[in-house]
Amino acid sequence: MSKVPMTVRGAELLREELKRLKSEDRPAVIKAIAEARAHGDLKENAEYHAAKEQQGFIEGRIKEIESKLSNIQEIDVTAIDAKGKVVFGSTVELLDIDSNQETVYKIVGEDEADIKTGLISYSSPIARALIGKTVGDEIRFAAPGGDRNYEIIDIRYE
Repeated sequence: MSKVPMTVRGAELLREELKRLKSEDRPAVIKAIAEARAHGDLKENAEYHAAKEQQGFIEGRIKEIESKLSNIQEIDVTAIDAKGKVVFGSTVELLDIDSNQETVYKIVGEDEADIKTGLISYSSPIARALIGKTVGDEIRFAAPGGDRNYEIIDIRYE
């Protein structure tokens, strides 16, 4: 399996979640299962079934995170000499040429993407249009709402 790119911050967040799941959530659900067992008949014990379901979710998420972490290529954009170009991990300030609105996006891995917080996947149409460009360049790409035109105002490597 090929490595999947992820920012340093994205990898840190996954590691923190994994630590919390193993050190807090897993022990809490094990305790809840033990308490529910103490209440007697397990067939009609809703607390027991809910705790077992929660345990399944936690264990599944632990496996998923461990798998992701074993297949990532952690990229530290601050250590890359990008020569002023947009690269994976760059924060890009854009001007929408049509609406004159400014927007800021950071290009991240697919698992980190969250458009609401300005994190876009490197495989998204806008990121593919941005990668390799420099300040002052104009890009055009097809978005779900139609073609969009942007000008790159600033590129930061943070």
